[in-house]
Amino acid sequence: MTGVFDFEAPLPGGGVQPLADWRGDVLLMVNVASECGFTPQYAGLQTLHERYAAQGLRVLGFPCNQFGGQEPGDAEQIRACGLNYGVTFPVFARIEVNGAGAHPLYRYLKEQAPGALGTRAIKWNFTKFLVGRDGAVLERFAPQRKPQDLAGAIEQALAAARPDDVR
Repeated sequence: MTGVFDFEAPLPGGGVQPLADWRGDVLLMVNVASECGFTPQYAGLQTLHERYAAQGLRVLGFPCNQFGGQEPGDAEQIRACGLNYGVTFPVFARIEVNGAGAHPLYRYLKEQAPGALGTRAIKWNFTKFLVGRDGAVLERFAPQRKPQDLAGAIEQALAAARPDDVR
């Protein structure tokens, strides 16, 4: 069975990060942009990262320039934006989330958790996907949903047993 942990994410300096490195953790995956009206959500995402990291939450940022050209910079400019918000969670290389060039991870996320009315396309920056410890996509959240509003769903996902726990 395919799950999120079967994918890799491109690193800003080249190479890839296997998502399997976070097997057993809960992931909050977000397509981010530096020049978006939702960019201040970086601060809320960082707060979630700090609050729940010890329990196994990993926030992962995926820069995307497909919505209004709001992520036009190079890797260093993208990193600088994250630093403005105190971001310490991983922010990967820029990817596409829609269309023929969509990263395979985002094709999978959209298939597993369609948006409103069953639409698959990502509508804007800061769409969020919550992934359980087993790599299954649990829920998709619209860009307007503030990170702090996800605490209940995150806590529920964190409360689930790790896949390797013996009962």
